[in-house]
Amino acid sequence: MKIGILQTGHVAEPIKDAVGDYAAMFKRLLGPETFDYETWNVVDMVFPPDVNAADGWLITGSRHGAYEDHPFIQPLEEFIRAAYAADVPVVGICFGHQIVAQAMGGTVVKFPGGWSVGRRSYDWGGETLHLNAWHQDQVVDLPDGAEVLASNEFCANAALLYGNRIFTVQPHPEFGETAVEGLIEHRSDAVEPDRVAAAKDSLREPVDNARLGSMMARFFKTRQLT
Repeated sequence: MKIGILQTGHVAEPIKDAVGDYAAMFKRLLGPETFDYETWNVVDMVFPPDVNAADGWLITGSRHGAYEDHPFIQPLEEFIRAAYAADVPVVGICFGHQIVAQAMGGTVVKFPGGWSVGRRSYDWGGETLHLNAWHQDQVVDLPDGAEVLASNEFCANAALLYGNRIFTVQPHPEFGETAVEGLIEHRSDAVEPDRVAAAKDSLREPVDNARLGSMMARFFKTRQLT
């Protein structure tokens, strides 16, 4: 099975040697031998020829806002809707979660409550999962047909399911300790200082990245999460 990785941003240069770009992090998360992979840097306007160029699509995080005026936003939204219509599975992470919601009719905003960074706890159907977050933007109005799978007191719509066609998650299962530590050092200027301090304190606490990686792989293969 071939997974097309749609890169919507690039990892900060000072930490790229340590963690790789987004595509490399997702390959490690899902397993380099689990799928065949091909990456398209859509943020640089490099798009697949059509939605059937891969058997499933993974949309990465980005430092950009889904509501911002960038050349790649509109064609990416069109691609998402085309993939949904063609029944090609899509998984979106952070920005990917947001751009899918926007493309499908939801609303994404710069959240007035500020940033969510570092290890966060999420209520996932009555079970608590811990994942690293790094975002201010949030999905605040759901598209028709989107089911909320996970939330916490800060982020009401932290994971969404669109039937058996799209699965999206706001936090970053691809981010381990090194990635978060790098973001704290190089991309935390706009983040509230107390939240940066809390993220530093939680760096070495365990997270459920492998659990989410397995869930994502299962969705691609079977359209099921469990």
